[in-house]
This record gives sequence, structure tokens and C-alpha cells, in this order.
Amino acid sequence: MRITVTTWSLEQTSAADLSPAAQPDPRAGIRVVRAEVPCPAFSRFLYTAVGADVSWTDRLGWDRARWREHLERPGVETWVAYERGTPAGYLELEGQDEGRVEIVYFGLLPDFRGRRIGGHLLSYGTARAWDLAERWPHRAPTKRVWLHTCSLDGPHALANYERRGFRVFETVTGEEDKPAITGGPWPDAAR
Repeated sequence: MRITVTTWSLEQTSAADLSPAAQPDPRAGIRVVRAEVPCPAFSRFLYTAVGADVSWTDRLGWDRARWREHLERPGVETWVAYERGTPAGYLELEGQDEGRVEIVYFGLLPDFRGRRIGGHLLSYGTARAWDLAERWPHRAPTKRVWLHTCSLDGPHALANYERRGFRVFETVTGEEDKPAITGGPWPDAAR
């Protein structure tokens, strides 16, 4: 089945562009922590748990070795939002050449959507994109933070990015095959 998909590319070109969401009430038990130990199983869990119902498929074929290779690249960071100890969502940053940082993935597990966690996680993660070079001294200071979202993502995704100060710099609409979503075993697992 073919479907029409619109993809928006957005950017910030200055740390001053960030318009942070309100901080969650401390009693809510929301915290954002960097997953500093590369763990393919945890990253794959986050990817499939967040992306299963919004058509994330590009990494489903990755085996453990490919996940590890990606996670161990300098400038790749995973920031995880927790609510009272339970993973609620994540944001993945990828430092690129010339001071660019891409927010490659961002989202919440379905049970945590609509609870004002997303704005906070996006604000926190975007701030970490702007200070990425402080944690990776061989990287150039960040000059641009950018990302993609599409019409398959949650209904509030684009508006959340724009509220946080991202600006659309490109819009593309095209036909795609509707992806088959599976979150099954690793591609290299014995069947």
C-alpha cells in the first residue's frame, strides 16, 4: 500500500533560538539522564518501544554489532527521560561535521504521551545538542541543531518542535510504501 508522507526539516542556528518548555513539577519524578554506557539492547528497546506505532523501521534490521558500532561513535549520545524510574522516552543526538548536531530520534513511549514530558525532554536534549562539544572536546562547537519529522509521527510533533524554537527549512511530500512494523527478535537471532 502506498501512502503520502510529508517530511519537514527543522533547525536552530543559535542556542538563543531554544524556547524551553516549563520544568515538570519535581513531585512528578521526571528526570533526564544520559545513557553513557553503549548498550545495543537498551537502545533497540527504546527505538522499538517509541517508534513501533509511528513507523520507525530504518534500524529494525540492525544487528547487535551495528548498534554497538553506531553507539560508540564519538558525538553520539542517548538521553533518556524517566518517570519515577520507568523509561518514558528518549532523544538521540549525533554530532556531525562543521558544528552540526542532528536530533536523530526523539519520542515518548505511547503510555507517556500527552503528559507534558515531551516538551521538557526536547528542551533538555536540545540544550545538550548546543553544549555537545563540552563533552566531546575534539568536536567543533555547535553552530546548528537540526532534525526531521514527518506526517507519520505523532500529531503534536511538528508543533512541539516549533514551540521549542525550531524553524522549518525544507518540506518534502512524496509517496512511500506503508512500512510493516515489527519489534521482534534481533535480525541475527537464531530462529
